[in-house]
Amino acid sequence: MQAKKVLVVDDEKRIRELLEIRLVSEGYEVILGQNGEEGVELAKKHLPDVIIMDVMMPRMDGAEAVRCIQEDPVIKHIPILFLTSIITREEEKGRAFGIQIDAAKHKFMAKPFDTPVLLAEIRKMIAKSK
Repeated sequence: MQAKKVLVVDDEKRIRELLEIRLVSEGYEVILGQNGEEGVELAKKHLPDVIIMDVMMPRMDGAEAVRCIQEDPVIKHIPILFLTSIITREEEKGRAFGIQIDAAKHKFMAKPFDTPVLLAEIRKMIAKSK
């Protein structure tokens, strides 16, 4: 069976590296992007099973990247897990930052994140998208 692909888009190198190590150890293929613009292009190129997207990034933030993804018929189906330090855990279930999302498909998670919870959420998102 082919490994599931996870695209990690975050401007913090430390976060990208941490997620890459953990995800690879769980058997995922990991693609890394540094900003929203790069994330959109990588999503089109690699068609990941799930995208982990920071919200606050240079060049193109997560909100704008998601708008681009949702407008592209080839990649709009990909579930997105927003990982951000600008919301509280209580706000994780709500809509934020003007991002119009499908709550059944996308999720917000606050930084710092609990790795087992993050991994469980990724598994659920991939399972739902089949």
